[in-house]
Amino acid sequence: MLKIAWSPLYAHSLPKGHRFPMEKYELLPVQLMHEGTVDHSNFFTPTKVPEELVTKTHDPVYWEKLKNLTLSKSEIRATGFPLSRELVERELIIAGGSIQAAEFALDHGIAMNIAGGTHHAFANRGEGFCLLNDIALTANYLQAKGLAQNILVVDLDVHQGNGTAAIFQGRHDVFTFSMHGEKNYPYRKEFSSLDVALPDGIRDKEYLYLLKKYLDEILEGFDPDFIIYQSGVDVLESDQLGRLSLTMEGVRQRDKTVLDLGAELNVPIMCCMGGGYSKKISQIIEAHAQVYRLAQELFF
Repeated sequence: MLKIAWSPLYAHSLPKGHRFPMEKYELLPVQLMHEGTVDHSNFFTPTKVPEELVTKTHDPVYWEKLKNLTLSKSEIRATGFPLSRELVERELIIAGGSIQAAEFALDHGIAMNIAGGTHHAFANRGEGFCLLNDIALTANYLQAKGLAQNILVVDLDVHQGNGTAAIFQGRHDVFTFSMHGEKNYPYRKEFSSLDVALPDGIRDKEYLYLLKKYLDEILEGFDPDFIIYQSGVDVLESDQLGRLSLTMEGVRQRDKTVLDLGAELNVPIMCCMGGGYSKKISQIIEAHAQVYRLAQELFF
């Protein structure tokens, strides 16, 4: 069965007019159930990631400031969210969701987190709507528990996974692959194991060619036993922050390429959602929903 992490806390209340579309976390599960892709039994309510796991990835000083709500004004501003106790609880739940989804993926081949993909969070700071890096927390957890040795992070959000890249800099047991907009945020890029910087306006055909080409190259030198897939949908042509020109079908083919890879290699995949900022919320929901449909088609 496809297991999906979801909590009502994912849809955190934000000030009116905030550009982050929190409502997608409420709407996506409803859409998936309405169309019959999943039912209530597919969802599980995640528990918070324990503090001792947080500090194995994040700087304890940063965690203490975050936990005690003592980040500076500039540190809070960099995250893009007003800091509150509820927000910190949300971040712990999301990270727990990714870790617990990864455990389900080991049993079922694939599992999902309705939220997550918080790839801009560094070990010692938050940035870009990301406070704790669920991708890094999940990878470190799997390795610490002996559940995986070589982890491939496939980050296809339009924005570089700079926090994830920095956390795993110099590591050879976690391969960070980021395919992102060259001229997009973050303007100071970090060094992933492999970065593919894309020109503005790239379309489906060239994007999909590059994705397949570089995934094949990665597998020539890296043998993963677990894949973490950041499936941000801000690559859509309709996205307000993306600057790329993928169609809805192009995004579906992108997701299929990654999920096919896991199925062919018999390597478990945990999918986390990442960003999406199209003006019409229906476009964001449809783009996210596609990866759940594919998971059902390819694995169950």
